[in-house]
Amino acid sequence: MRQAATADGVGSKGRRVEEALRSGLRHGRWAKGEKIPSVRAMAEELGVHRLTVLKGYRLLEEEGLLESSYRSGYYVRMEIPSGEASGSGVRWSYGAEAGCVAESRLAEIHGRAVRYRMSEALLDPTLLPNRFLAKHAQEVIANHPLLLSTYSTVMGDEELREAMAGYMRDRRLELSAEELMVTTGAQQGIDLAFRALLQPGDKALIERPTYSPAIDLLRQRGVCALPVDIRPDGYDLEQVENLLATERPKLFYLNPTFHNPTGYTVPVRQRKALLELAERYRCILVEDDAYSDLYFREPPPPPLFAYDTEGWVIYLRSYSKYIAPGLRIAFLAARPPLLSAIRPLKALSDGGTPLLGQKLFQSFFFSSRMQEHLAKLRVAVSMRKEAMERALSPSGWSWESPAGGLNLWVRLPQGLRASQLLEHSLELSAAFVPGPICDPLEAMHDRIRLSYSMLDERRLGEGVAKVIEAAEGAAAGNG
Repeated sequence: MRQAATADGVGSKGRRVEEALRSGLRHGRWAKGEKIPSVRAMAEELGVHRLTVLKGYRLLEEEGLLESSYRSGYYVRMEIPSGEASGSGVRWSYGAEAGCVAESRLAEIHGRAVRYRMSEALLDPTLLPNRFLAKHAQEVIANHPLLLSTYSTVMGDEELREAMAGYMRDRRLELSAEELMVTTGAQQGIDLAFRALLQPGDKALIERPTYSPAIDLLRQRGVCALPVDIRPDGYDLEQVENLLATERPKLFYLNPTFHNPTGYTVPVRQRKALLELAERYRCILVEDDAYSDLYFREPPPPPLFAYDTEGWVIYLRSYSKYIAPGLRIAFLAARPPLLSAIRPLKALSDGGTPLLGQKLFQSFFFSSRMQEHLAKLRVAVSMRKEAMERALSPSGWSWESPAGGLNLWVRLPQGLRASQLLEHSLELSAAFVPGPICDPLEAMHDRIRLSYSMLDERRLGEGVAKVIEAAEGAAAGNG
């Protein structure tokens, strides 16, 4: 289907390119005289065709904002004043517009209507005991009739925090209810930590690859993201220490347990070493832990927070992937000095996570039925992972089989690019996450993330077959 055009003849994708370019010029992403990304790189970033980007570059060149150099590319000729509205010729007294040029690239993929959704690392609703959850919800509301008429505190329901603190202490995490905050999903926790600790121009370490919304949140803050490679055996600690010593980042965002997107798990010795480095170079570790309950054989190592005695870790423990995802319940754990910086931001953000969801989560999670169901859930997810791997085996593609989590990080054959494959796959109603949006450097064009948690084994086989078919179509197109 052809893209509908706007009134002035510019398609919506072209308009998005134009807006992204203008916003970048307005916010100083590229300074006067600086070379902007190539047409190919910008097309990859925005997920559009190169010709669409080229038209946008030429339009801004005609307006005198860019200038081209033969065989070199496009350069900034003139910056846009911050108060000028995009393409309208009108100046406003306020500069209201999105601060993040890339927006949420992951959300854009999730928004596509497809039959085979392998882009979302989220549990298939049919794997949850839904009748049990519904019955519990009725009982909670009946037993607490004022829940819908009451706000939560900013830190979260005290009864829930006490219960979760006890649960975590049983798992070697020494903390009190006063060191826990309930957040609306881990992503809110990430955002709160970044806003509390980082200012525009600051530096932060981030894994390469990583959870793509974390990249977008750092960009929105105007923070310089310094990539740290993660491998099957963890990090290169010499690289980490060199960056800490020379760049003096304020924080390191990391996902060391069944890492998203790779599935890797950082070994215990590195976890302890990272704590020593964080203390030595005064760098806060923001530990995102969304999957540690979803192990297939042996439980993973304790989180970094378990080894933290001096208060250098902010620990984000999410349950929104597999315990009633509709409730979006997560916990932020930190020592009092860090929590005192985060608490006012939470108050301004939402005044407190809704109380009803917290009470429902408490009733579900600590019940014997739900704890028993977790063991069954691990088996079901493991079977789906194996089904995806069987379906992928004829492709000749490669990956490291994870010991837990919800994702496969797949390497494509030489010459096949993730964005090109995604374009062909979407035409066949199959979605996945392309590697570049997980990469702070926006490379990794030979990688894709396939999530095996949303589809049953039959549909996983069908969906993977569609992606392989799309790869064959892309190869034929290149030929």
